[in-house]
Amino acid sequence: MSCVSGSRTSSRTFEFGRTYVVRPKGKHQATIVWLHGLGDKGSSWAQLLETLPLTNIKWICPTAPSRPVALFGGFPCTAWFDVGEISEEGPDDLEGLDASAAHVANLLSTEPADIQVGVGGFSMGAATALYSATCRTLGQYGNGNPYQVNLSAVVGLSGWLPCSRTLRSRMERSYDAVRRAASLPILLCHGSADDVVAHNHGEKSAQALNSVGFRNLVFRTYNGMGHYTIPEETREVCTWLTTKLGLEGS
Repeated sequence: MSCVSGSRTSSRTFEFGRTYVVRPKGKHQATIVWLHGLGDKGSSWAQLLETLPLTNIKWICPTAPSRPVALFGGFPCTAWFDVGEISEEGPDDLEGLDASAAHVANLLSTEPADIQVGVGGFSMGAATALYSATCRTLGQYGNGNPYQVNLSAVVGLSGWLPCSRTLRSRMERSYDAVRRAASLPILLCHGSADDVVAHNHGEKSAQALNSVGFRNLVFRTYNGMGHYTIPEETREVCTWLTTKLGLEGS
């Protein structure tokens, strides 16, 4: 599936890979798009999500486009956006972020009206999920096009917040954005021993979101955990989603 970024200055088209869907085993109450990390694919997470005791959630696991990534010296791999360094100081690939956030929104836009929708991810997927959260709150993508999906929950594992430097000034221009931010539930989890996306980046991202009005945010640290997930973390995600989405019988 291809997606045009919608930028006013460019019309680069990104070819997204295969999308994997995990159907709910019980009553369908929520749909969550789950985004993999750099160099991965949707099937990896679909296999894990299939095993979770969340019978009322439909999971959609897309695969990112393959593109040259500056972090790897221009070597191509699956990536939701281009990244040169994982830090708050690095330049943001707004075009890539907008295209991936739009892809997520498109996947969720066809869900029934009575179904709650959310987005989550791991590492770069978590970064894209958080970017989607800011688009939802601001009501628009970075390029100014309207963002029209009403997210009910956002989960980020071992990730960071793109475009954090400009978020405050954009939020301050809109009372509606501050109101939406206060009501959007976000769960961020990070390992203290993460050697890929430092724990400090996750913590700073949580602080940046909280400081501009994202009050319904939980940041969890897992001592000794590296750049991966553990059963304790996945149990926390399940409990949090069940509570925030009001799921039955999960």
